[in-house]
Amino acid sequence: MINYEVLFVIDPTLEDEKKDAAVERVKEVITSEGGEVGEVDVWGLRKLAYPIQKKSEGYYALINFSAEPTLPAELDRRLKISDDFIRHIIVSKDA
Repeated sequence: MINYEVLFVIDPTLEDEKKDAAVERVKEVITSEGGEVGEVDVWGLRKLAYPIQKKSEGYYALINFSAEPTLPAELDRRLKISDDFIRHIIVSKDA
């Protein structure tokens, strides 16, 4: 298995329960596809470097995980189709 980390920005206008649910949804995708969730670090509300979708703040979260090489593509696909996530990046920590 390869070690990865995913950093994502959640829409700050969502209620706190929905923000927590979005983080849990990402963890659920990782575990359902055979990956192992490591450290979860929720940074909270932070100012964006530039406005995205007319928003100047975002709710940040970072998740470390290990998975097979096919999982990041599936995770990327699911994050793209959800309106709850403003931006995301998945990085391999082993390379």
